[in-house]
Amino acid sequence: MAGPVLITGAGSGFGKEVALRLAAAGHRVIAGVEIVAQVSAVRAEARERGVELRVEKLDVTDPGDRENAWTWDVEVLLNNAGVSEGGATADIPEERLRRQFEVNVFGPVLLTQGIARRMAARRSGRIVFMSSVAGLTVDPFTGAYAASKHAVEAFADALDQEMAEFGVTVATINPGPFLTGFNDTMFETWKEWRDDPAGRLHDYAALSFPHEQYDPEPVYERTVRVLLGEDRRYRHLLPVEMEGQAREQVEAQWSREVNDGRRPALVRKAYDIAPGTPVRE
Repeated sequence: MAGPVLITGAGSGFGKEVALRLAAAGHRVIAGVEIVAQVSAVRAEARERGVELRVEKLDVTDPGDRENAWTWDVEVLLNNAGVSEGGATADIPEERLRRQFEVNVFGPVLLTQGIARRMAARRSGRIVFMSSVAGLTVDPFTGAYAASKHAVEAFADALDQEMAEFGVTVATINPGPFLTGFNDTMFETWKEWRDDPAGRLHDYAALSFPHEQYDPEPVYERTVRVLLGEDRRYRHLLPVEMEGQAREQVEAQWSREVNDGRRPALVRKAYDIAPGTPVRE
């Protein structure tokens, strides 16, 4: 690759591991992290693993940070930065809902605009969005997060069509439930709400992420391949064994009827499952 790979949200989770693996393979990497404290932390981990990469503060919601990133000659962009707000649609406070979209949608799209224009001028580049299976399907208590990822899917699809004639490709990564702490933390965001708990429809202290979770290794491996252009598919739903289930859920929307007044199975499971429950092999 002529230019570096820019990865946002590289201070933790998928973004950090993918950045370190690419650097270990000898690729030029810019790890964009949200806060200054993460800069030294990621640099320290890179030293421990014996790899070199560039770490920059890049809060995708900060206009100054975005404008600074536009000056970098990025060959590949991974829009990985994201947050997850759990809670019933009727309960989530306004400021939390707006934050969900600022971080997951508006920030990444605005960052992408400046980088995409430079790629178009150069007639080459690759833009990858870390979406989610929640960009295709929806579970109870994840409406805000899923809505933001549905929006990401729309922008990615449109961008792919709009950038084709300029030599720029677009792809999405759609992780399902992986055990990184991200999903479980989503079901703890209610602790930061500034509302009257007595007015809530659900008891959030009793709720957990309603799925068993997988080891994240397949996401790291596939994301690296997509960024390097070794995998040419547009969408990558992981783990692959969930693809059929996701297709069925999407198809079922065409024949779906209104609810029958009973608590759905996934709502019951959210009340019954323990946090961080792994998939049994």
